[in-house]
Amino acid sequence: MGLLDYLKTQFLEIIQWEDDSRDTLSWRFPDQDKEIKRGAQLIVRESQTAQFVYLGQYGDTFGPGKHSLVTDNIPILSTLKGWKYGLESPFKADVYFVNTRLFTGNKWGTANPVMMRDADFGIVRLRAYGTYDFRIVDVKVFLREVAGTDHHFRLEEFADTMRSRLVSVFTDALATAHVPALDIATRYSELGEALLPVINPALREKYGLEMSSFIIENISLPPEVEKAIDKRSSMAAIGNLNDYVKLQMAEGLANGSGGGTAGAAAEIAMGFGLAQQLMNQPGGLLGPQTTPSAAAPAPAAPPPVAPPVIALLSPAEVAQALNVSEADVLTELTAGTLKGRKIGSAWRVSRAALEDFLRG
Repeated sequence: MGLLDYLKTQFLEIIQWEDDSRDTLSWRFPDQDKEIKRGAQLIVRESQTAQFVYLGQYGDTFGPGKHSLVTDNIPILSTLKGWKYGLESPFKADVYFVNTRLFTGNKWGTANPVMMRDADFGIVRLRAYGTYDFRIVDVKVFLREVAGTDHHFRLEEFADTMRSRLVSVFTDALATAHVPALDIATRYSELGEALLPVINPALREKYGLEMSSFIIENISLPPEVEKAIDKRSSMAAIGNLNDYVKLQMAEGLANGSGGGTAGAAAEIAMGFGLAQQLMNQPGGLLGPQTTPSAAAPAPAAPPPVAPPVIALLSPAEVAQALNVSEADVLTELTAGTLKGRKIGSAWRVSRAALEDFLRG
């Protein structure tokens, strides 16, 4: 091997990255301790950016195209190296190729619940997950803050590194947006688009990244909060409790079955009917009170008329009259559908109020 052939093997004449993968974000050109020759050709393909690094400092950045490495093309590197008379000799520098294409379908999620203040529930914990698309827009910030000196930085490493950072940015953006938790569940797509202007400035400044889409697939509340929402929805669906009980009674009577909810409704209906009969018949619980007697003597002078006394019934007596449980009576009293008065800790119901309730 001649001297010229030997020198050729010690200098880099062509620097390029022929990327055949779909998961590489950055790649350091393997110089194998060789120096870059003056006038060497740098080939940067579409969706690539080449970044020179000299002694830990960022030099010149090159976009797609074919570049000859002469003094005019690398002014920053020339300044860093301190060449007074231009680039005339070979030099050493690290060359990082960064993939600037759009990376799609990346998953994100909260490993732990996110605490946020909500107008409806107060302080609430939320879990969320979804997908996002991103690209690298600031090569220097990305290499410094994310990839570091990794010679081959892949997407799987990025996912592990950035998951917690993205969730942190998402949490700050969600808190800034002040979107109620109940609205989040119905406006996933709108919320994702609305969060992009809040998330991207932080991503560009901190990590040199930009998201083109941020998709929220699910946001879930704690199980106890979901149960409370279900109960609230059930009460709203039932509406008026008195009308609901009457509907259950009617269905039970129509089906004629003695089991389940319909059977219980039928039993309540029978109790209501029996109580109605007791009130209407002479001598009943609420009807005119008469006592059997033989031939009545001639009427004597009427005694002095005392002030009328309003007959009051306890919940137990009302339950006995209606043939239902005392708990059912207390429920109706609490709801206000059965009128009563609470004296101390005890409820009392007048006969007139019970008659009004049965007339419905």
